Amino acid sequence: MTEERFILDVIEEANAKRRVERRRFMRAAGGAAIAAGGLSLLAACDDDDDDAPTPVPTAAPTTGVSEADVLNFALQLEYLEANFYSYAAFGTPINAALTAGIGTQGSVQLPSTEAGRPRPVQFQDQVIAQYAREIAYDEIAHVTFLRRQLGAAAAAQPAINISGDATGSFTAAARASNVVGSTATFDPYLNENNFLLGAYLFEDVGVTAYMGGVQLLSTPAFIEAAAGIHAAEAYHAGLVRTVLYARGLSTQSLITAAGQISAARDTLDGTINSGLLNQGGSRDQGITLTNAAGVTSANLVPTDANGIAFVRSPSQVLNIVYLNGAAGTSSGGFFPAGVNGAVRTTVANT
Repeated sequence: MTEERFILDVIEEANAKRRVERRRFMRAAGGAAIAAGGLSLLAACDDDDDDAPTPVPTAAPTTGVSEADVLNFALQLEYLEANFYSYAAFGTPINAALTAGIGTQGSVQLPSTEAGRPRPVQFQDQVIAQYAREIAYDEIAHVTFLRRQLGAAAAAQPAINISGDATGSFTAAARASNVVGSTATFDPYLNENNFLLGAYLFEDVGVTAYMGGVQLLSTPAFIEAAAGIHAAEAYHAGLVRTVLYARGLSTQSLITAAGQISAARDTLDGTINSGLLNQGGSRDQGITLTNAAGVTSANLVPTDANGIAFVRSPSQVLNIVYLNGAAGTSSGGFFPAGVNGAVRTTVANT
């Protein structure tokens, strides 16, 4: 058994320790998991007999989606992130036991074997390697946690493309953002810099997605859980941006590439001309900013004038991960067959 495989096998044991803390707020709310069918909540987090009332999922105002739908949408994004980091850090996708559920279960498209190069990232900087492993643990824990709360209503892992070859979604994203040429390949597992750019593509989107999703929740226990995951994603995003900036001081191409990825995300989600922030009306910002006097500085957190991060709607998030800004899109990009669950199709960007 390899060291990497052993690490993955004991992740659930490590997650159990994390659950001790998470269960505190779930017990306060009655302890719950969403059942299939009527999507009502059943006590499932532990065996305690609490007197607190069991929370009942409600439909989000004006959206027609239930809290279960919101959690399942978050779960789809966590499948994507967990598989990317698990593969980058350990050379394997997440455990198959974490992939079954409602909807069409799909496989993970990984890089094709290349002679002479192991599949996971061959980290030269062991600090970045540690970061990658810790984020992988967190993302796998998020999948495990959301699936446990959803119970029998958990949506299956859909087909996911995290390949780094010519047909991979990372290559499509890099070409669309001009990070590489129209015929070049972008492999996020090739080296540390590519890995950081691949992580940058996902992490900022995850932060804005949870900010949008928490607004659609009404049960306090679920709001706290979503806010907690949002905080973890924000830590990840800030770390990735910080390391990219530090490396970009000596490798300018990293700063340029991050700005190109940000601009592409704005184009996809329809906010390139929002006028909310600087950088030509873009709200999604790269890792540096240049003021009116031409002075460039670090930009570790993309915020407005009040220091507040912005929000993406589920549709805007899907526009990015589908790599398609058109309304009515239900598949593509990192999710070749679309995501599972009620929230899966984009609407017109505004």
